[in-house]
Amino acid sequence: MKDKKSILVVEDEVTLSMIIKDALEEEGYLVITACNGLQGIDCFYKQHPDLIIADVMMPEIDGFEMIRRIRKEDKEVPVLFLSARSSTDDIVSGFELGANDYVRKPFSLRELVVRAKALLIKSKTEEEKAEFYEIGLYTFYPKTQTLLIAGESDTLSFKESEILKRLCKSENQPIYSKDILLNLWGDDSFYNARSLHVFITKLRHKLEKDPHIKILNVRGIGYKLINEQL
Repeated sequence: MKDKKSILVVEDEVTLSMIIKDALEEEGYLVITACNGLQGIDCFYKQHPDLIIADVMMPEIDGFEMIRRIRKEDKEVPVLFLSARSSTDDIVSGFELGANDYVRKPFSLRELVVRAKALLIKSKTEEEKAEFYEIGLYTFYPKTQTLLIAGESDTLSFKESEILKRLCKSENQPIYSKDILLNLWGDDSFYNARSLHVFITKLRHKLEKDPHIKILNVRGIGYKLINEQL
């Protein structure tokens, strides 16, 4: 898992590229740079950045063509175009290609940083909301390790969240203790099996506000999440 959000800056003006890189790194981002569209595509697939900031007018292939190719494979990564081409047609073309923002040159570095932050926050929020599970009266968000019920939230530990996610994916079907242990602990020793049981007990307590939700022991196999009201 990446500790920092990463930003790919694709800009053929080296001085400007370094100025943008320094400004974003001061904000705590990991910045990757490329000087033309082909390098940008290569960096994108190798680094999988969280945001692309791209000039439009570049050698090899321009920013529009670069994003056109990337969007064939990835329609989610946020894109911010930089360009001296500020006609309405150019801006519309950028958004039609899947851009999320368009900044005209010359621009304020402060404005660019603020716009980049906004795109990353929006992307993070959408990602966090993308995956969730309804567990009776509860709503579980694995990305944020959050369990919600009646407006109250409970933050789960990493292992609690990963175990509950596996139970949700196999609702009403047993999951093997051995699989959980190998995936989360690295081995299925007796000691780790006892540790898993402790986490299951913790999850039972966290789910007890809905009496219809149960995590059952399945002898010789593992555990099963069920909703007794169904």
